[in-house]
Amino acid sequence: MKFKTFLTALTAVFAISVAQTATAGSCGGGDHSHGDGYTVVDKAAADGNFSTLIAAVEAAGLQDVLSGHGPFTVFAPTDAAFAALPAGTVETLLKPENIDQLKAILTYHVVPKNVMSSQIRNGDNFVKTVGGNTLNVEKEYDEVMIGSAKVVAVDIKASNGVIHVIDEVLLPKS
Repeated sequence: MKFKTFLTALTAVFAISVAQTATAGSCGGGDHSHGDGYTVVDKAAADGNFSTLIAAVEAAGLQDVLSGHGPFTVFAPTDAAFAALPAGTVETLLKPENIDQLKAILTYHVVPKNVMSSQIRNGDNFVKTVGGNTLNVEKEYDEVMIGSAKVVAVDIKASNGVIHVIDEVLLPKS
């Protein structure tokens, strides 16, 4: 199935989910002081800016894991972040033969504990991902960076963790 067809079908499924979770609020703004019983996957799906991330999570078979008890901190790249990857990258990663590489990239974005922005101190902060890698979350004043990815929204609370929105896809070192 072509990526656009897959994404269109997936978007239709999530449109139903969004309609059911409309009262949960948007991940892009508003009050993020509580999880409202919605998981990190629910929150990302309801937002509308993470359809590529959700499609990748589904393709990798990680939706049940990320809908589990957690806690998880997800550094969530936006659709624009995925679109900035070289042409054909997302489509290639979504192929069944590349599922291990896709899982490695996705798990590089997840920390197996809650990391709230208030816990990030100035300077370097090293956190272990669920994939076993280490991320350097660097904070200088109010700006937080993970490598060259800028954290553009913080502390979007869900029932099983927290989402921090980033403007680039993080790629683990091979």
